Amino acid sequence: MSISRSPLPKTMLTASVIAVLSLTVTSCTKEETGTLLGAIGGAVIGDAIGGHGAGKVIAIAAGTMAGAYIGSEIGKSLDRADRQAMQQRTQYSLETTQSGTTSNWHNPDSGNSGTITPQPAYTNKAEEYCREYQQTVTVGGKTETAYGTACRQPDGTWKITNQ
Repeated sequence: MSISRSPLPKTMLTASVIAVLSLTVTSCTKEETGTLLGAIGGAVIGDAIGGHGAGKVIAIAAGTMAGAYIGSEIGKSLDRADRQAMQQRTQYSLETTQSGTTSNWHNPDSGNSGTITPQPAYTNKAEEYCREYQQTVTVGGKTETAYGTACRQPDGTWKITNQ
C-alpha cells in the first residue's frame, strides 16, 4: 500500500525558507547578511523577469550574482552604531587625550574599528581652539587613513573644520 503525499503548499514552503534564512541571517556579519539578502533579492527579480526555460535560469543566476555583489558592498559600509562609536571616541580624544596618543574604537557587532590620534592644540585666526588629528577606519579588514582639523565650539563639542 502506498501513501501519496501532496506537495507542500507554496505558502508553507515560502514561510519555511524565510524562517531558515532568518535564523541564518542573525548569526552573520553585516557584510554576509547583505550578501545573502542581496542574492535572494536578485534571484527573485531574475525569476520574475526571466521568461521560460534556459532564459529563466540565466536570469536567476545573473540576478543572484548581481544581488550578492551589491548586498556585500552595502554591508561593508559603516552602520549607525559604527559612526556613533567613532564620533564619541573622536570627541573624547580631541578633548582629553594627550597629543600623539592614539585612542581606539571598536564595534563588536560589525567588527569595524578605528583610531584617532590628536596633535597639539593651537589657536587659529578666528581665535578658535583647534587640533589636527589622524584617523583610521577599518571596515571588512581594509584600513583607510584620513587627516583633519577640528575646532572646539562654544558648547564644548568639537567640530571638524578641515581648514
